[in-house]
Amino acid sequence: MGVIKSINISTERGKIKTPVDEAEFRPGFGIVGDAHAGKWHRQISLLSQKSIDKMTAMGIDGLDAGKFAENITTEGIELHTLPVGTVLKIGPCFCEVTQIGKTCHKECEIARKVGTCIMPKEGIFVRVLSGGIVRPGDSVRVFSVQGVREGMA
Repeated sequence: MGVIKSINISTERGKIKTPVDEAEFRPGFGIVGDAHAGKWHRQISLLSQKSIDKMTAMGIDGLDAGKFAENITTEGIELHTLPVGTVLKIGPCFCEVTQIGKTCHKECEIARKVGTCIMPKEGIFVRVLSGGIVRPGDSVRVFSVQGVREGMA
């Protein structure tokens, strides 16, 4: 089991996100108020603190939560090892992993400011299956797809 370290949002895509005290996950949409929300497969992005720590170990300072434009910074789960289709329970909400990593666009603010970006290799993306309010400190649990569907019925 993992935990949410930080919830981060921004009103523009590709920008560093700002931590918030809570967020509303809306089914089939994402985080209310975040630029990445919408009816597509990359509604919410997640990155583990361990991934951020790898960049810090390379000598890059100031890498706080949200600097890689991740919505949710977690501890305790190696997110990039989860297969597509895995269902996570993030706080009270169920979400399905839809993508591991991504291609950064050429004007990525994160890569420009930091020099490189860990999101293309270790960030994951989910779509929201059931909504609610999520806060830092909430648990992040991994479920099997079959087990969650039975538990949600």
